[in-house]
Amino acid sequence: MPGKLLHAFSRLIENPVFLSTFSAWFSAQFIKTIVELYRTRGLSGREILANLFWKTGGMPSSHSSLVTAMTTSVGIMEGLDSVLFVVVLFYGILTIRDALGVRRSAGVQAQWLNQLRVELFQRYGITLKPVKEVHGHTPAEVFVGVLLGFFIALGICSL
Repeated sequence: MPGKLLHAFSRLIENPVFLSTFSAWFSAQFIKTIVELYRTRGLSGREILANLFWKTGGMPSSHSSLVTAMTTSVGIMEGLDSVLFVVVLFYGILTIRDALGVRRSAGVQAQWLNQLRVELFQRYGITLKPVKEVHGHTPAEVFVGVLLGFFIALGICSL
């Protein structure tokens, strides 16, 4: 049994769709971490790991990079007329739309609520828990993520 599991895992990580998708996501997160290091002039080891594996928002969009690489690699491997490509394409469109619209709007609203929370405390002494600020993406961040994902998938699937 362990041999079969190891063989299945080996086949998974050799799969061009997996490699493209993972590489695009990790590359975007890596670039985002480098940008954050440059912008803040230093991060702790814990902050670097959080940026590398968890942080949302920022340049480039790892959401857009991941879904674009997945869509591109599925299109190359399975064909643009496959059912799988159509499903992945619309999943990608939905994800990118969400990164641009819903998540960004929620983040802006959370910032306003947190400002209101501070004002309520300063004026009336009312203490409220802060709202988590979800960071969506700007069009430029999404565009760079899409380009990154497309070219990584194109490169990996062309090997």
